[in-house]
Amino acid sequence: MEIWSGGVPSPRGIQHVARDLEEKGWDGMKVVDSQNLAADSFVALAMAATATRRLKLGTAVSNPLTRTAAVLAAAAASVQSVSRGRMELGIGRGDSALAHLGRAPARLAPFERYVGHLKTYLSGEAVPFEDLVDIPEAVAPPVAELDLAHAPEASRITWMADSLARNGRVPVEVAATGPKVIAIAARRADRVMFALGVAPERLEWGMDLARRARIEAGLDPDAIDFGAYVWCGCHRDAEVGRDMVRGGLTVAARFANMHGKTAGPLSDESRRVMAAVREAYDMEKHTLGESAQARLLTPAFIDEYAASGTPERVLERLLALKSLGLTKVVLNGGWRALRGEEAATAKGLVETEVLPALRN
Repeated sequence: MEIWSGGVPSPRGIQHVARDLEEKGWDGMKVVDSQNLAADSFVALAMAATATRRLKLGTAVSNPLTRTAAVLAAAAASVQSVSRGRMELGIGRGDSALAHLGRAPARLAPFERYVGHLKTYLSGEAVPFEDLVDIPEAVAPPVAELDLAHAPEASRITWMADSLARNGRVPVEVAATGPKVIAIAARRADRVMFALGVAPERLEWGMDLARRARIEAGLDPDAIDFGAYVWCGCHRDAEVGRDMVRGGLTVAARFANMHGKTAGPLSDESRRVMAAVREAYDMEKHTLGESAQARLLTPAFIDEYAASGTPERVLERLLALKSLGLTKVVLNGGWRALRGEEAATAKGLVETEVLPALRN
C-alpha cells in the first residue's frame, strides 16, 4: 500500500517539500487544485518533479469545470513528461475551486462524461466534436462556421502519442464519497479514492458498491484499484491529535452529507455531527481549524472518522486499511495545523514510527 502526503502547491517551496518527502520515505505527494486559494497545481507539480527522482505526484483534486478535459489532460501529461512517468491525476466534482466561482459541485452526468473524455484524451484517442456539449455555442460557435479550407474533424491531443510512448498513460482516479459518485468512479476511473473516513466497514461498503457498479456495466469487478483519503493527526497527546485534523475533517463531514442525507454505515453521533457541519459550513474558512464548523466536531466523531492519536493508534488504523486491499492512502497530515518544532515533531512521528512499521 502506497502512502502519499497531501499538500499545497507552492511553486517555489514545493521543491524543498518534495525533496524532504522523498528522503523521508513517502511514496507520493498530492497538491490541492483550487485556483482562488492556492497557486497553480501543475506548475508546482512540474517544479516538484525537477527536484525529485522517485516521488510520485498528483492532484487532490482537480475538477471538471475550471479546465476543459483537453486542457486538463494536456497539463497532466506535461507533468508526466517532466517527471518521467510519475504523475497520477486526481479529480472530483469540485468544491472550493467552484465555490469561489459562485458554483456548486458539478452535476453527475456531465461529470461522468468529462471523466470519460479525460481518459480518452490521455489514451491518445479523439473525442467527437458533437460530444463536447459542455462548451455552449453562445460562447463559441462551431468551427465549421469559419468556412476554412480544412479544419480538425475531432478533438485529439496531437502530441499525446509521443508522451504515451515515452512515459505511459497518466492514471485517473476519482475522489468519491456518495454512492452515485462511487459508481461513476468504478465505471470510469483507474482507481476509486474514497473519502469515507477510516472505519473499515465504511470502506468495505464503498468497495462493494464499486464492484457492483462495474458488474452492472459489464466490467471486471476486480480490474480496478481502491485508495482512500485519510485525515491524520499523529501526536503523543490524543487531544492535540484530534485538534490537528479538525479543519480538514470538516470537508469530509460536509461531503458525506452534502445534500442533506448520508449513506453507508455510520454511528448516530456521526450523522448528527455531519448534519450540524453542513448547516454551519463557512466556505470562507474552508479547512481551517478555527472555523465554526470545526468546533462542531466531537471527540467521538474524530475518533471514528480520522486516524488520530499516538503513532500506535495511527498505525492500527492504517494497517486495517491495508488489510482491506487498498493500494494507496493519502494522509492529509494534521501537522500543518501546528507550528515550528511541534509541527516537525508530529510529522516526524509518522515518518519514523508509522511508515517503517507499515513497510514491514
